[in-house]
Amino acid sequence: MTPDGLVDAVCRSIRDETGDLDDLVDRAVRRLAPLTTTDQRRQLRIDATAQMRGLGELDRLVDDPDIDEVLVTGDQIWVDRDGRVETAGVLHGTTVEQVIERILAPIGRRVDRTTPIVDARLSNGARVCAVVPPVAVGGASLSIRRFSEDVRSIADFTGESGEELIRAIVADRLNVVVCGATSSGKTSLLAAMLDAVDDIERLIVLEDTTELPCRAPHVVRLEARPATAEGVRPVSLTDLVRTALRLRPDRLVVGEVRSDECLALVQAMNTGHDGSFSTCHANGPLDALLRLESLVLQAAPQWPLSAVRQQLARSIDIVVHVGRQGRSRRILEICEVDPPSLDGRLGAPTVRSLACSSGGDLVVAARPNRTRR
Repeated sequence: MTPDGLVDAVCRSIRDETGDLDDLVDRAVRRLAPLTTTDQRRQLRIDATAQMRGLGELDRLVDDPDIDEVLVTGDQIWVDRDGRVETAGVLHGTTVEQVIERILAPIGRRVDRTTPIVDARLSNGARVCAVVPPVAVGGASLSIRRFSEDVRSIADFTGESGEELIRAIVADRLNVVVCGATSSGKTSLLAAMLDAVDDIERLIVLEDTTELPCRAPHVVRLEARPATAEGVRPVSLTDLVRTALRLRPDRLVVGEVRSDECLALVQAMNTGHDGSFSTCHANGPLDALLRLESLVLQAAPQWPLSAVRQQLARSIDIVVHVGRQGRSRRILEICEVDPPSLDGRLGAPTVRSLACSSGGDLVVAARPNRTRR
């Protein structure tokens, strides 16, 4: 019998048994493969355990600390390592559809033709996105993004002067939006900034899918919930923002704004919840403001544009742009949002650059004029 056949045989023999998985696998390996060497039995146990836990041969890739994301299209496996996507082999003895089914079954989620997209969190914190036909025209696709429990320091993103500026922004309780492209380091930088918050402060962290590492001693984490096929209603980030305001936050943290929750967050930032944080996808600080502007208008289309701009300008103090420089994630620019004009007439939003990188270390040119402490 081939190694893959042995793995399948071991898994079939214990599929309906209960007990510690490692013990079940070990007994099955000894029973079904008594003539194999010690090394062969060890590898067989590893492969069978991985398959039973749902990820199969992807398990070793998800556990690799150097890999940020595992991608499967058809039977092709790719990984994001240090910002570079590279091939990592092919699936053996299974299909991506079977892997998706095994991953989702323990967490009570499913994906099929009526619900072809699923975004979920595994028990180890990894974020899973699966897409199947008819939405995935070329066949099912899977993305597993590792959850990092490590919190990097601010110094990993910038030089000494940039770190000093970021710490001053956090200490002064300015409202901050971190922007950047996908996988640019937004979440990692936000985690580093939260690590600089005073330990006595109470943080309420809201996310679509939990992935933000936070070591604060007083933190409440809330996660949005999608609607289910059984009719269970969704709990959106907008719902969570409103709930968070009743939980006495010292600082409100929204992992990422991408929809109607932007309006609730901006209103919260302008009603005494200073020192709040969020992230958004944007190519730069000004683009981030324009994106937030469009999200507020989407949530409140009856608002005049001037009122939206007034609200944003009074609520958001700092925009930090982060991106990749080679294989490193670095702060590229720190900008202060220009305060609203006294006559109430606002044109397009504007920002004042406090620090900028031209390919090297961040050069600090100014300090924030605004303070909320």
